[in-house]
Amino acid sequence: MRTDEEMGRLSGELAGARPPASFAELDAGELARLAEALKAERARQAEGLNRAAEEALKLVPALARGAVRKVLFR
Repeated sequence: MRTDEEMGRLSGELAGARPPASFAELDAGELARLAEALKAERARQAEGLNRAAEEALKLVPALARGAVRKVLFR
């Protein structure tokens, strides 16, 4: 059952997509590590995008940054 739970968790990290059939050969611990690695990578990417967006806002005149930030990041 634990393997099924981890496959479900991995599917959630894949935005609902089913993992490849070959992943069924992995044990629950391996599936858990894979799901955690995907989650950590998504968080790292999101942080990088946020930093890049903030850097890009430095190119916008100071008086307009608040309005531009609201439009872009609602």
